[in-house]
Amino acid sequence: MKWDIGFALRKRSIITPEKTAFIYEDQSVTYRELNDGTNRCVRLFQDMGLKKGDRISVDLLNCPEFLEIYFAAAKLGLIFVPLNWRMVGPELKYQLNDCGSRLLVFHDSFLDYIDSIRFDVKVDQDKFIYLKSGTPNHPECPDWAKDYYDIVKNYPVDEPKIDDPVEMDDSLAIVYTSGVTGDPKGAVLSHMQTYFKIFQIGMYMDSNTNDVILAQLPLFHSGGLFIVATPAICGGTTMILRRGFDPNQFAEDIARYKATIVFGLTTMWRLILDSGKLDSVDMSSVRVVLGGGERTPPSLFKELEKRGLYMQQGFGQTENSAMMMMPREDIKRKMGSIGKPGFFTHIWIADSQGNEIPKGQIGEIVAVGPTVMTGYWNKPEQTAETIVNEVLFTGDLGYEDDEGFFYIVDRAKDMYRSGGENVYPAEVEKVLSGHPKIANVSIIGVPDDKWGETGMAFIIPAWGAEIKEEEVYEYLEDKVAKYKYPRHIKFMSELPMTATMKIKKSDLKKEYGVKF
Repeated sequence: MKWDIGFALRKRSIITPEKTAFIYEDQSVTYRELNDGTNRCVRLFQDMGLKKGDRISVDLLNCPEFLEIYFAAAKLGLIFVPLNWRMVGPELKYQLNDCGSRLLVFHDSFLDYIDSIRFDVKVDQDKFIYLKSGTPNHPECPDWAKDYYDIVKNYPVDEPKIDDPVEMDDSLAIVYTSGVTGDPKGAVLSHMQTYFKIFQIGMYMDSNTNDVILAQLPLFHSGGLFIVATPAICGGTTMILRRGFDPNQFAEDIARYKATIVFGLTTMWRLILDSGKLDSVDMSSVRVVLGGGERTPPSLFKELEKRGLYMQQGFGQTENSAMMMMPREDIKRKMGSIGKPGFFTHIWIADSQGNEIPKGQIGEIVAVGPTVMTGYWNKPEQTAETIVNEVLFTGDLGYEDDEGFFYIVDRAKDMYRSGGENVYPAEVEKVLSGHPKIANVSIIGVPDDKWGETGMAFIIPAWGAEIKEEEVYEYLEDKVAKYKYPRHIKFMSELPMTATMKIKKSDLKKEYGVKF
């Protein structure tokens, strides 16, 4: 069926042309204006000789042009590759060459990184496109690139003719995993999978065209693009878009724009609460609060609840985003759960063969349904390991209770064996995160002469707090078995993080995992 994601924007521009699609840095953009900019971009790509199936990449902060390029790629059948703007030259080089991108649009902020690799990537030398970010003291467009607005502004805005129409099963995007372990892998997402995600997320939020959605996630991330932006625009809502995340600004925007749906990762909510701004703004407009993305301590739920915000935690990954969500009415009763599977996702706890195991037993979380990725770009062996008989093996260990609520125990690769016993670091991390003197904690398994492996805990003390090793062990007493105690503790001022605010355990393992 020929019905690409770009067609959803075209329909919105017909049904509600003058409605505000998003507000970017306090400037409104209507659905008609967004579709007009998208159509200009389609014609630019056509003139540049880009064809269906070609990959194009963006290294951009959040901005309107990001969405124009994304929807233009969708209309033309190009495969859109959003790059993490925190990456440096070698990381950009790897991903651009891995996907074979023919075109790259980049913000002026990243000019030096792009310049350092431009002769070493597969991007056509006449297809480097420069875009001003709006930040002060930006460098000018170099002579080896083209200025986006100089080349796009004169194209007509009417709907372009597409010579090779897009099928729903065609690839829409390649989104690289955050690289918590090993080299990033490009998850291939189709137009049809994305439509089903839109349906599923709309059900989670019970959204309508009157909603105002606030979620300052980076658009290069699957959460920002496929959980927030695409559903928001296809659903006819209004989205508040900022160049980047600022906790004070986030809180102020809730009141300024009377946001009705608010979405933030756990780390983001922690920063927002620490800013103190939530206590001085009107949040009465908010009816849905979504969050998660990492381990969330009960204290954070309680702090939000004090302010009338009831956060529904979810579970997903680049390979199958937003596959579970906690019903609002069960937040307190099922604290610690990641919720129930979405309408278009079937999930169970499986053994190594994918067979369902009894409720309450720990196994791997597996999923099947129309929201699951097609596979990893150019990685058939890793795809075959992850998707077996159409079943996605998430790599997360968990269990299901008698009421059908799911719980994460740990990443399968993070588990270690101490004295023959399986130890799941997330279980101990969850306990320690409840200590009032601990702001964040991560535990890895390290070699041990006596036990084979033991735990090493990396702890960031709470602001202004001093904590000793003895206090850590005292807090664990009667909460977890002794064999689960980390034998080594290191206090840190910061932990290595991915762009999506997840702790990079691979960096910790690389630096510390061989020293004991």
